[in-house]
Amino acid sequence: MAEREVDVLFDLDGTLTDPRQGIVACIRHALSSLALPSPDDRELERFIGPPLQQSFALLLGLEHQHRVNDAVALYRERFAATGLFENAVYPGIPEALAQLCERGARLHLATSKPLVYAERIVGHFGLRGFFRSIHGSELDGRRSDKGELIAHLLRVERVPHETGLMIGDRAQDVRGAQANDLPAIGVLWGYGSREELSAAGALRLCGRPALLAEVVTSLHGES
Repeated sequence: MAEREVDVLFDLDGTLTDPRQGIVACIRHALSSLALPSPDDRELERFIGPPLQQSFALLLGLEHQHRVNDAVALYRERFAATGLFENAVYPGIPEALAQLCERGARLHLATSKPLVYAERIVGHFGLRGFFRSIHGSELDGRRSDKGELIAHLLRVERVPHETGLMIGDRAQDVRGAQANDLPAIGVLWGYGSREELSAAGALRLCGRPALLAEVVTSLHGES
């Protein structure tokens, strides 16, 4: 990595931080406020990562599709006040980010979470200083698609495709990278399984944050 420039794009939820407590509680708040039943916690974990509108469309089913926007608003009502801080940085992440920066990598955040929340989260948990740029979706849903978001980041930050790679824990991170001709590393401490990430086309899998710098080096050295 010392000999080649690299721009590393990171997902947020399930990659840098574990947002399970806040996301599950906010989904439950939205469903209960609409007097709708809520699945158990294990089932709700499936919705950590994908765009919120997409998640509620699946949760509400065809009968209640007209209430998706209401559910999103209720979720954000609790999330903005409480939920975004019901979160924890995965052990080893600050050290992994520091190691990448020491090796000359330029780090960027690429999250489907609205930018206004992403900025507050990375600031609150002391991660902002590692990143050259922070990119997220808009509250109206624009750029919640990972491929669209990554394309926006590459364009705005003038990141050449040949220097970029994506790190995330879900299939949409991998597919978003592929849509922009970037290689992807799947991390196994988040909410996507080894099978999900491999099937999506991740070129490397990483089991621990402490190994990230070496995995980035091995992958980028081939690209």
